[in-house]
Amino acid sequence: MTKADIQLVRALADKRGRTEHGLFVAEGEKLIGELRTSHLSVRRIFSLEGVFNGPEVETVAPRDMERLSLLKTPSNSLALVEIPRCDLKPERLRGRLTLALDDVQNPGNLGTIIRLADWFGITDIVCSEASADCFNPKVVQATMGAILRVRVHYTDLAALLSKAAALGLPVCGTFLEGANIYETELKPAGIVVMGNEGRGITDAVAGTVTQNSSSRPGRPTAGVRNRSTSPWPRASSVVNFAARRAQKPENKVRRTKTHQAPPEIHFPGGVRCVLNRLRFFRLLPSRPRNHGARLSRAKARDAT
Repeated sequence: MTKADIQLVRALADKRGRTEHGLFVAEGEKLIGELRTSHLSVRRIFSLEGVFNGPEVETVAPRDMERLSLLKTPSNSLALVEIPRCDLKPERLRGRLTLALDDVQNPGNLGTIIRLADWFGITDIVCSEASADCFNPKVVQATMGAILRVRVHYTDLAALLSKAAALGLPVCGTFLEGANIYETELKPAGIVVMGNEGRGITDAVAGTVTQNSSSRPGRPTAGVRNRSTSPWPRASSVVNFAARRAQKPENKVRRTKTHQAPPEIHFPGGVRCVLNRLRFFRLLPSRPRNHGARLSRAKARDAT
């Protein structure tokens, strides 16, 4: 590993560097393992000894990995992956559910939406040109591998939605004063538009919406000046509910038992509370009554 390699990885933390080199950074053994078996092209892999093998793998020391990693806690491997190129035409959106993001800025939010889309089998997300970059290292890590299966497109969102509406595709916008999404009839095919975390859906995109919905039923709308105010931070619930309502039961992606985390049990109150609970469920022998008083009298008797 050379200084040029470190400078390249550092440059890929910025969108300009990713555009110039056509690469993005992925970290973690599990994510890189999925990348190697996917349709994406992995150019180089830096890893600790014994993690990966292959002609594109370069073994580095733990100190060098700390210099390379873009994470607060360095992982055991880092890969340079070529950014895929794919075109999207409005005609291809027929017969499927698609998400449209209007100036979503937070990388963590974008990564979560991509992961939710992958969960429900949504394969395409259309973003405005001002939205966060899906190949930002924070977004890539937040997707937890979903970036490999969901195609993210950047384009003039208002123009694309206008063409989609002209083709007869329903365009559903998320608004504070819209119809209750939990009571609205959703079709299996269409586009769900989600706006910016603070400003909501822009006026240009709102003009292409054919159906208004809200994820906050029953909330007063008095004083709301901008009708395109987005229902963040509950916008992810729109993805959940829209996908559940729109998809047919046989088309839903179901999580297997191997992915389910075991429930965690937390005992408030410290060790004494844990012991009391164990005694209550008869997992520990109960103390005799007046145990403390008996112990005090025994100590006093020994002292005399």
